[in-house]
Amino acid sequence: MELSTKQDFQALMHLFLDPLKPYYSEGKARLHLGETGVTYGQAAIELEAFSRPLWALVPFWVGGGSDPEFEEIYRRGLAAGSDPENPEYWGECGDYDQCFVEMAAIACGLLTAPEKLWDPLSDTEKQNLARWLEQINHHVIPECNWQFFMILVNLALKKCGMPYDPENLARGLARIDSYYSGDGWSTDGASPQKDYYIPWAIQYYGILYAKFAADTDPERAALYRSRAELFAKQFIYWFDDNGAALPYGRSLSYRFAQCCFWSACVWAGLEPFPLGVMKGLIARNFNWWLNQKMFDRDGILTIGYCYPQMYMAERYNAPGSPYWGMKCFILLALPDDHPFWTAEALPVPQLDALKPMPHANMLVARSEGRVTAYPAGVNEGHGHGQFPEKYAKFAYDTRFGFCASRSREVIYQAAPDSMLAFVIDDNVFVRKVSISHEIREDRVVSRWSPFPGIEVTTTILPTATGHIRRHEIDSAYDCEAYDCGFAVPRFASGYLESTADGAATARNATVSCTVSGSGEGTVIKCDPNVSLYSTNVSLPAVRYVIPKGHSSIETEVKAQA
Repeated sequence: MELSTKQDFQALMHLFLDPLKPYYSEGKARLHLGETGVTYGQAAIELEAFSRPLWALVPFWVGGGSDPEFEEIYRRGLAAGSDPENPEYWGECGDYDQCFVEMAAIACGLLTAPEKLWDPLSDTEKQNLARWLEQINHHVIPECNWQFFMILVNLALKKCGMPYDPENLARGLARIDSYYSGDGWSTDGASPQKDYYIPWAIQYYGILYAKFAADTDPERAALYRSRAELFAKQFIYWFDDNGAALPYGRSLSYRFAQCCFWSACVWAGLEPFPLGVMKGLIARNFNWWLNQKMFDRDGILTIGYCYPQMYMAERYNAPGSPYWGMKCFILLALPDDHPFWTAEALPVPQLDALKPMPHANMLVARSEGRVTAYPAGVNEGHGHGQFPEKYAKFAYDTRFGFCASRSREVIYQAAPDSMLAFVIDDNVFVRKVSISHEIREDRVVSRWSPFPGIEVTTTILPTATGHIRRHEIDSAYDCEAYDCGFAVPRFASGYLESTADGAATARNATVSCTVSGSGEGTVIKCDPNVSLYSTNVSLPAVRYVIPKGHSSIETEVKAQA
C-alpha cells in the first residue's frame, strides 16, 4: 500500500476501523468482536474494544479528519458507558482493574479533542464521565507502565476543570522516573525484562507527557524528550530493512504498535533521525504487516501475529486487544502542511554490524538488513504465559520468527527453536530465565538451569553466517538434549530437509538453516500453528547424549534469508 500522503494514512486508518462499525452495541458504549476469554469480565472486554480505536480517531479528528458516524458513536458511547443508570455502564472499578488501561485513550481524547468528546456532553454526562475516570485515583495500580494511565487521566481531569489528584499524579511520575536504567531503556516497573513495553508504553506515554506538560513541568518534559532521542539510537536496530520488526517478548498481538514510537517522535517534533528515515521505518513496518494474514473474513484484527494464533497469546489478549496498535496513527494529528507528508521514505541508515545493548539485556546483529537478537534470558520467570519462548531463546530473528509451545510433553509439541532442549522422561525442559548473565562486545554468556540437578553455562558467539553456541553442562542425570536452530516453513516453495553426520538442514526458497555439532543431526517436524510466522515449520537440530556429570558441547547455527 502506498503510504506517503496524509490521505494515504487516513485511508489506512479506515481500513482498520471501518469494519468495526456494525459491531458497536445499541448504546454505543461497548464493542463485541469475539468470544474468547481473558482474566477480566465482559464489560471490560467490550470497553477495551470500544476505547482502543480512539488512539487513531482522536489524532484523525485533531488533524482535521471527519467521520460523523464515529463521532456519534463515541459521543453516545462515552455518555452511556459512564452512566451508572445505563445498562451499558462500564462498572465500578477495583484494584488492578483493566478499565484503568482503557481510560488512557479516553483521557488523551479529552486532552486533545475536547470539542469531539467533552464539549458535546451535557453537564450531567460530564460529571458522570469525570467521576468514572477519577476512580483510578482510589485503587491499587500495578508498578509498571500503568502508572502513566493514572497520570494521563489526572491531566485530562485537570484540563476539563474536574476534580483530580495532584499528589497521586506526582507519585506516579516519581515511580515512572525510578524505572529508568540507561541508554533510553527503562524496566516496565517491577518486571526485569526489556521488550516493546519500553517503546510503545514507557517511551510513548513519556513523549505524550512531555508535550502535554511542556509548560507546567518543563524540566521533566525536557528529560523525557532527551531519553526518547537516546532510546531511538538503540531501537532502530530492531527494524529489518524489509519492514519487519524483531519478534520478541510479550503482547506481540499488538503487531504494528512496533512502530508507534516513531510516530510519536514525529508528532512531538523529535528528530533522532531525519523525517524521511522515520517515515521509512513507519511505512515499511505497516506494509510488512499488511502482507500478513492478520484479519478475519470481516476485516477484524485477530489475536495472533502473522496469522490467527492463540498459543502465543497472553491471558490479557481479548478480541479487541490488537487495536492497541492504533497508537501508530498519532501521525494523523499533524497539520496538512507538515513536512512529514511530503518527505521521501528513506531506507534504514548504515548501522553497526554488532550492537551490544546491555540495558536491553541483549546483543543485536545486522546482516544484509536482517536482524538477529541474542538475548540473555532475562525475564520475570512466571509471567503472563509462554515467557521462555518470548524471552529465553538464544536467538530471535526478523526473517524466521519463533515458536510458542503447544506442550512440554514431546519435542515436536514443545517446538524449542533456538533452544537447548533437555528431554527427561518424555518431558522437554529449556532455559526459562537466566541465573546470571553478561553482555559483552562480541558474545552473550548466561548461566541457567532447565531442571533441578542440571546447570548450564552457555556462550553465544555471533559469526558472519550465524552463531556458535558453547554449552558447559553439569547434570545429575543421564539424558539427551536437542540444540535447535530456527523454525523453517515446511509447506513452502522449494522446501527440502537433510541430515548428515552431526548436522541437519531445513530450507525453502526463502530461508535456510543448518545446525551442526558432534551429535546426531535431526529435523523436528513441529505440530501445526506453533510458529508466529508460519502454520507449519521444521526445526533442524543436533541431538546430544548428555552423561551424568560434566560435559561440553559446541553447536554452530548457520542461517540465510
